[in-house]
Amino acid sequence: MYALKLDAPAEAAWDELPPSASENLTRALAMACAHPLEATHPYGVDDKVIRQILTPEVRALLLVGRNTRTVTVLRIDPLS
Repeated sequence: MYALKLDAPAEAAWDELPPSASENLTRALAMACAHPLEATHPYGVDDKVIRQILTPEVRALLLVGRNTRTVTVLRIDPLS
């Protein structure tokens, strides 16, 4: 299992999401912490480090630290 990390701006963006979007993101991040490469999509070049989660409402940009076993949320963008 990978640990989830996020900074204050990412946490604030998550807090501003509507409840259903927040719940979908929570589930997607939980799956990413269990299986980072299988539960996420490449972002740009598939370097297996910068990944993204896409839900119907949100795109979350992630940094997967394989050595540190962390998934860091870099940015959360609502999809309008």
